[in-house]
Amino acid sequence: MKTKTNQPETEHVIHRRDFIQLSGMGLLGAMLPLKGLSALTAEAAPLPRLSMQLYTIRDAIAKDPAGTLKRVADIGFKYVETAFWPPNISLQHAAKYIKDAGLKVSSSHIDFPEGQKIHVMTETARAYNCKKMIWHGWPEDPRYSSLAGTRALVDIYNEAYKFAKGNGLEFGLHNHWWEYRNKVGGKFVYEVLMEELNPGIFFEVDTYWVKVAGHDPAIILTKLGKRAKMLHIKDGPAKWNDQLPKDIVDPMTPVGKGTQNFPAIAKAATGNAEWFVVEMDKVNGDVFEALKESYDYLMKNKMVRVA
Repeated sequence: MKTKTNQPETEHVIHRRDFIQLSGMGLLGAMLPLKGLSALTAEAAPLPRLSMQLYTIRDAIAKDPAGTLKRVADIGFKYVETAFWPPNISLQHAAKYIKDAGLKVSSSHIDFPEGQKIHVMTETARAYNCKKMIWHGWPEDPRYSSLAGTRALVDIYNEAYKFAKGNGLEFGLHNHWWEYRNKVGGKFVYEVLMEELNPGIFFEVDTYWVKVAGHDPAIILTKLGKRAKMLHIKDGPAKWNDQLPKDIVDPMTPVGKGTQNFPAIAKAATGNAEWFVVEMDKVNGDVFEALKESYDYLMKNKMVRVA
């Protein structure tokens, strides 16, 4: 739907030019302690790219899709993640609006990938020139209340992955709070998914809902490792609300203005996450101002790159 660690203490301080020269001579390994080499490799990991989930501006899109997407581009975003469009906007029209605004699609949320609906992945990929297809996961599936039900969903997800891979696509899952709140067979649902899903299925970790469920997002990201390819970056109170199952959410804040520890999240995501996707389900005030503040926070703190 985020800062780098300080330079570790080592016996040698090797600058970028010396690093390149020594690497070419095959001498770096002899000079640099193993601990220092690992830290240097982590430092070299590319920053995640930045995208924005269009669900954030769904109301504005319904009124003026072309103008709304231009405002997104004017903030500085280069990529967007698609979700739901108004009924009068076809997939092809949506793709044209995005292209005309100078934007590209990082990833797309799709409906439950079962039966004939599985073909929406190839249709969406062609329209958007995008390979990452993600089951958005809403609303809560009652099968997540039992181990047998969760395993039945695992089977469906694994089939969807096979279809995606066979068509040159990637398939991932976006979470809400129940995967990190519900326990089945003595484990959290997300733990069962980690263990039993095809390892080629990636996770788009919604860091906000992870915190709402009572977990530390940075710890979860460390557990998921390279499977956490995409992160939803959102901020706010991030606490449980009994109205959440009715989709009544607390207003969210610009990134960096709420309760999330984004430096820790960014550190845990280093070397694993490919994308940070800004999203707000609900905001008080101007949503575009909140997006601009979020963009500025992530860029200023060097947590992302835009291209």
